[in-house]
Order: sequence, then structure tokens, then C-alpha cells
Amino acid sequence: MSAVFDNTARNVAAGDRSPLVLGAPGRAIVFDAHGAVPLSRFLDEVRGVAAGLPTAAHVLNLCEDRYRFLVAFCAAAMRGQTTLLPASRAEATVALVRAQYPDSYCIVEMDATKDPGADYHVLPDDLPRRTGEIPLIDADALVAIGFTSGSTGQPTATPKRWRAFRAGTGQNLAALTGLLGTGDAGFTTPVLATVPSQHMYGMEMSVLLPLLGPVAVHGSRPFFPADIALAAHDAPTPPLLVTSPVHLRALLQSGVAMPPLAGIVCSTAPLPPELAAEAEQCYHCHVRELFGSTETCVIARRRTAVESAWTPLPGVCVTPQPDGTRVSAAHLDHPVVLADVVELEADGRFLLRGRHADLLEIAGKRASLGDLTRALLGVPGVEDGVILQLDAERGGVRRIGAVVVAPGMDEASLMQLLRGRCDPVFLPRRVRFVARLPRNATGKIPRQSLLDIFSA
Repeated sequence: MSAVFDNTARNVAAGDRSPLVLGAPGRAIVFDAHGAVPLSRFLDEVRGVAAGLPTAAHVLNLCEDRYRFLVAFCAAAMRGQTTLLPASRAEATVALVRAQYPDSYCIVEMDATKDPGADYHVLPDDLPRRTGEIPLIDADALVAIGFTSGSTGQPTATPKRWRAFRAGTGQNLAALTGLLGTGDAGFTTPVLATVPSQHMYGMEMSVLLPLLGPVAVHGSRPFFPADIALAAHDAPTPPLLVTSPVHLRALLQSGVAMPPLAGIVCSTAPLPPELAAEAEQCYHCHVRELFGSTETCVIARRRTAVESAWTPLPGVCVTPQPDGTRVSAAHLDHPVVLADVVELEADGRFLLRGRHADLLEIAGKRASLGDLTRALLGVPGVEDGVILQLDAERGGVRRIGAVVVAPGMDEASLMQLLRGRCDPVFLPRRVRFVARLPRNATGKIPRQSLLDIFSA
């Protein structure tokens, strides 16, 4: 890696101040169909936007445009404001976060068709510019608070300091070795991301990487397969696609022709090995799956098409516990215990065995909700689906339920096909057929959304 970026991975000591962004003034930080935005212009616009921000302790950055999210995030950090990263941009979610952090406002893009209302700061089409020095940020600055998705319960808040973001970015650069360029001679790897910047995975791969690594990110967030292919054509060299299993499956099923890719990075949900292998064969590149959480950020990687075990990132220590897994790392202020159950191998790698809360024991037999969901998805005619354990009914019984997308299929046919794929004691007792699952922008499904389907 170039000397410009070689201090990214170090663990910044308390009290240190370091640049908000690294690289030469002319290196690209963002690109799109109109070309590349150099670092010098980006910093001018960061300073210009920072000068006009309201006075507050917290800001909800709701920008969908990747470039404007980057500008707003850095401008807020310059002003000493903490960016709140809600699990979704839904009005109810935003209102809940605002209620928890009353000294806050929302920052959004210009939209002439909507009235943003009070406590919203609207970025103009032409961002203001101001010259000056590269902003320095305190290592202990609380630059963001991430919120879990709620897929296993209520969203929880996780503070993120600049020191941790810098150290974590260094680990992520190591996780992407072989997929990214070196940064030498001004070379910058283009990255195309389908995941939102507000999600911690999107934050790490599409915001922090272009700020602190030899990466330029596409300014949009393409969602549909045709849009992904169109954005990939904007890259001057084969881009790295940062995506989720849901987006990757949709891209493969669409049959849309893609230009050459430098690689594919996948996270937010378990990636089936068959899907990873199909993607590698179709796009002629490696698919690297990343494992992490809002609490820990990315901590391990694997090439899912040929590996079942995960390799911890440098400095990460994974220790099995009775209630999950203890994770220690240089970028964490203290060890974090995840609900995921792992099995360590002799070489230091580990296998995921599901979440502690997902493990079921019925009639002396054990299974995991993840394995049952994979069995459901393997049933011919099932386009999407999930199996969950419902809340306790009268008498304390917790039944297994399934929410399924399977046009033309009835419950009897589904049960008959599923019976040969899992033990009968784990067959769902309640089934709901829907047109589509209530997935969020990263493909996750909040547990409450599933429970609402059964209570409707």
C-alpha cells in the first residue's frame, strides 16, 4: 500500500488528532457517469457545508446519494456532531431515534416535491465550497452511533469513535487484500455498493474505505440489477461490488450482463455456498464474504464458494462462550459478546453454528432456525422465506412459524416437500404466504415485521 495510506491500520492513541481523509489532493474519492470527484473539491465542499450546519449535538444523516452522505458525515464530524445511523429511513424509525436524541436534526438532499419540515437541513443542489486545511479529528471523538437492525429484537445503539473507525478500516483493507489496488502511483480501486451508507457494513465499505483507503466509491446506491450494471460501466477499471446475498441473488436471476468485476464482497446475511459459487462462475471473480455486526464491525472473512471456515482479521480474537462468542480486537474499547455460536478449529479459524437464540431443542432433538430456513429455501417453488420461533402462547408454548413467498403453492404442498428436508418435529406449525418478505435495504427482516404478519 502507498505511504499515503500506510498509517490507516494503526490503533490511534487517545488524545491524538488525525486527518479526516487520506490521500493526495488529486486522487478520486467518488465517481459516477459524469467522471470523478477529486479529494480537493470534496474537502472544499465539506468545509462549505460544515459552515452552514445547525448547532446541535447529533445529526441523522438521511442522504441516499453516496457523495452527499460522505460530505454531510465529514461536515458533521468537523463541527463535533455525532452522526446517528438509524436502521432504516422509515418515518417511524427516524421519529424513534429523534425521541431518544432530542438535541438532533436531520440532513437530507434537495427534493422539490417534499416539504422536509422543521429540524431538517436540506443540502442544496450546488454544494457550497470553502478552502482551508485538511480537517483533523480527535481519536476519541464520538463520530457516529450505529443501531442494530432489529432482526432479533429491538434495535440497540452502539457508539463509534474515530479511533475505532480508523483501526477497523485498516483491518478491512487487510480483509480485501487481492481485491483492491495498492494505492501506488495514484491508483484507486472503484467500489460500487448496493447497501445503504447508514448500515454499519455500508458505512465501513462505502464511506470509511474511500475516506481512509485507496478507494473511490460510486456516488449512487443502485438497487435493481439493471442499475447495478449501468453503474458498473461508469468505473474506469473493473470495480469491486459491495452487496448483500439478496441483491446478489437478484442480480444473478436477472441475467443482466455485467462488465468485468474486480471481485464481490457480501455481508448482512448468511451467503449460501451455492450462490457464491454461481456468482464466481458467472462473473469470473472471487466472492469474499465478511462476518461482523454493528457492535464489532467486520471481524472475519472467507471465500464462501470453497471455504466453510472463517478467518479472523488481524488482531481479532474469537472465544466461544456458553451464551455466544466473545470478540476482542484492537478497534474495540472492550470485548463484545455476540449471540453467534462458533466452533474453533486448530488453525485459529472458526465455524459458525448459528445464533444462541436460534438453537431449538424439541423432543430431545436439536436444530437451528438458520438451517431450517435454508431447508425451506431449497424447496422447489419457494422464491423466498424465513422460519422463526414465535412468541410464547398461552401455556408458554413457542411454536415454529414460516413466512413464505411461493406463488401457486398451498400449505399442504409446502409441508409435503419440506418434510423430506428436515425432521418432522421442526416443521412449522403456522405458515403465512406473502407476495414478498418485509426486508429492509440490506435484505434483513426485522423480527417485529414478521410477528406483525402473524397477528394481522
